[in-house]
Amino acid sequence: MTKFVCTTCGVQYPEREMEPESCPICEEERQYVNPNGQEWTTLNAMRESGTYSNEIVNEENNLYSIKTTPQFGIGQTAYLIQEDGYNVLWDCITYLDQKTIDQINELGGIDVIALSHPHYYSAIADWAEAFDAPIYIHGDDEQWVMEPTERIQFWSGEKLELDKGVTLNRLGGHFSGGAVLHWPNGNDGKGLLLTGDIIQVVADQNWVSFMYSYPNLIPLPADKVADIASRVEPLAFNRIYNAFHKIVRENANEAVQRSARRYIDALEGKHFTT
Repeated sequence: MTKFVCTTCGVQYPEREMEPESCPICEEERQYVNPNGQEWTTLNAMRESGTYSNEIVNEENNLYSIKTTPQFGIGQTAYLIQEDGYNVLWDCITYLDQKTIDQINELGGIDVIALSHPHYYSAIADWAEAFDAPIYIHGDDEQWVMEPTERIQFWSGEKLELDKGVTLNRLGGHFSGGAVLHWPNGNDGKGLLLTGDIIQVVADQNWVSFMYSYPNLIPLPADKVADIASRVEPLAFNRIYNAFHKIVRENANEAVQRSARRYIDALEGKHFTT
């Protein structure tokens, strides 16, 4: 019996004898199937190849990024937050080896794993088992969990307080249960928002954007973008980290608000003529 991993999105499936016929995550319009066809691997094969490793980098006080090199799957970055002895892993990556486990344990381990949306569920069951940690996923996205585990706790509503002031906030948009993590003490007390790509930092890192599908360039409607901006406006945060290591370094809440206005103006034909 083998746990197969989709090479395109990096999501792992429960043990089975044969490869799955398809990956529902990739077949859905917010993702895509590899043009060469569905391909699978396993964590054991990745480890044995000697190709992959995880880079753990101290980004700022009490915040570490965790990223696999060379890029695997979607190529997202996970983040480890340290808040007064309480460690939260935000989003997840597929690759996990003993070196990674040892390095994270040296940083205090993982108390909780929290996810922004299904594209980053990756190998969450293995990560949770390795660190004896619960997993928090919004219940609106339960159908997208490909590898069920008793460690998952589905939460509901618009906000979940974890511990030490760290909160999850459901914004929806990209996925119905799409969430961001608010860390008031992050960025040296100025506040930090970890957004996955529920709020996406763009190439000009003074701005953000919002999409239903990023690879297929399907936008969100104006009223949903306005709703997302209004939900984060009361939160105190100076900085945003997205899932691809792009950062709005200063005045990030204002960046969200002006980006939402620009997005809505563009959808309504007010931003430009062409």
